Amino acid sequence: MYNTLSSFYNSKQWHDVRMQLINERADNDGVVHCAECGKPIVNRHDLIAHHVKPLTMQNVNDFAVSLNPENILLVHAACHNEIHNRFGYCTQRKVYYVYGAPCSGKTSFVNSVKGNSDLVVDMDNIWQAITGGQRYEKPNALKTNAFGVLECLTDMVKTRAGKWERAYVIEGGAVKGIRERKIESLGAEPIFIDTSKEECLKRLLNDPERTPEQKKEWQKHIERWFNDYTE
Repeated sequence: MYNTLSSFYNSKQWHDVRMQLINERADNDGVVHCAECGKPIVNRHDLIAHHVKPLTMQNVNDFAVSLNPENILLVHAACHNEIHNRFGYCTQRKVYYVYGAPCSGKTSFVNSVKGNSDLVVDMDNIWQAITGGQRYEKPNALKTNAFGVLECLTDMVKTRAGKWERAYVIEGGAVKGIRERKIESLGAEPIFIDTSKEECLKRLLNDPERTPEQKKEWQKHIERWFNDYTE
């Protein structure tokens, strides 16, 4: 029995069914095409398993609905948002917990799928907003303020305060236990941005926004994330 939607989305049962559908619906080259627009879904983190009959607390334990392949479409994240807007599903206040290593592409992914009425909770965005400076400047004098804003926004997501349609909470989420508790507390669906350590380091090296000193610091963050990460 699932007591919340997030516990269902975070369950092995759901992940197994989702992976089975991906394998079954992929073409000979291993590519899944979006059931909404027909275009290939290049990145796995951009693949959303959409329930045609919306999942609710009233039917999440009815596996003829929640785990029925005929009720599940594989679509792009952006197409998924359009479907929800078209049929008014946005009243469910969908929350996504987007996690992965530093420089894995979490913010870029969210920017590619979010709408103007979506709430984005991203610590790097918060720092940039309160300093009014370069994106990766994080003066210690403003640390209390930055984390205060983060706590406020996170509480808004938990309590569904405001009129936003979807919320994207962006974090590292390396440690499984901490990650799962956060997903549960937010009532969120997880999206893992699975990028290799080598690619993260390459992106860091080629990033024009970071100073050499910041790159050294972020390299430590990347190394630490991959040391701490548990599936």
